[in-house]
Amino acid sequence: RPHPPAPLFVSKDKGSRDFGTSINRKMVASKKQKKAMESINSRLALVMKSGKTTLGYKSTLKSLRQGKAKLVIISNNCPPLRKSEIEYYAMLAKTGVHHYSGNNIDLGTACGKYFRCSVLSITDPGDSDIIRSMPTES
Repeated sequence: RPHPPAPLFVSKDKGSRDFGTSINRKMVASKKQKKAMESINSRLALVMKSGKTTLGYKSTLKSLRQGKAKLVIISNNCPPLRKSEIEYYAMLAKTGVHHYSGNNIDLGTACGKYFRCSVLSITDPGDSDIIRSMPTES
């Protein structure tokens, strides 16, 4: 015996009375996030081409300890203990920290690599304005 057809809208969005407007708000928010992520990715690509970076947790800590890091970028799925340790080192070194909205696979891809990268530090930005623009966005 066939099942009855499922209703199109099971429940309304909790924050809004009209279901359509909440979808629009979410789409606008996601478009803004996408645009911000694209600008970060393009700046990161320019840094990888013209500047100097260190990829990975150990080398990022080394560059922070030596005071060479100008900006640290952390992916959103970096383990909490590791994230807090890097943030602490960055705070001591007076270095900016940017929390990348994508996961470690996305961050590795944004760097033009075929491997995952949960943390990277920028030691020389090259032609990019990433250091001036990032701390305001994070």
